[in-house]
Amino acid sequence: MKNSDVKNYIQTLENALKQEETLELIPNLAKRIFLTWRERKKIFICGNGGSAANANHIANDFIFGARIKNKGFNIESLSSNEAVITCIANDTGYENIYAYQLNAKACKDDILIVLSGSGNSKNILEAIDSAKKIGMETFAILGFNGGQCKKIVDNAIHFNVNDMQISEDLQLIVFHMCMQWIASQND
Repeated sequence: MKNSDVKNYIQTLENALKQEETLELIPNLAKRIFLTWRERKKIFICGNGGSAANANHIANDFIFGARIKNKGFNIESLSSNEAVITCIANDTGYENIYAYQLNAKACKDDILIVLSGSGNSKNILEAIDSAKKIGMETFAILGFNGGQCKKIVDNAIHFNVNDMQISEDLQLIVFHMCMQWIASQND
């Protein structure tokens, strides 16, 4: 690895974080997460690959790290239970791994947050479709051109960046920003 590789990576990340229209949408997500906590509703989050790992990380952060009055958020990563995921994938198809879980667990006025680089994964699109049928509000953190997800989700936080690793970094950055704002509400 060369110093220029490091500088290019940092520059790409900095450029993504200068997309003002996208950054203006982050407070809406933070406020909706906070409202979900206040109304005792549930947050579901999911993704594939690195985005699935990010979903698990974010769920952990909001159960413990983002506590308000020492109470965490009711959040579940649909990416976390490999027994459920492999059962659903084997018996009904991989595209149903998140939609099936939502249909079993979610209620009207809960929220779904999807994490996707491309925005074109069938299981993510199916999850959004199921969430809308249930009456959930949907959010997405997206990279590249946003894919089909950007067209169907209620609230798309889309970073126009053609780099999967930067897209995944941005997912965590957005949620860490939300956590810090939520922590400030605790004062």
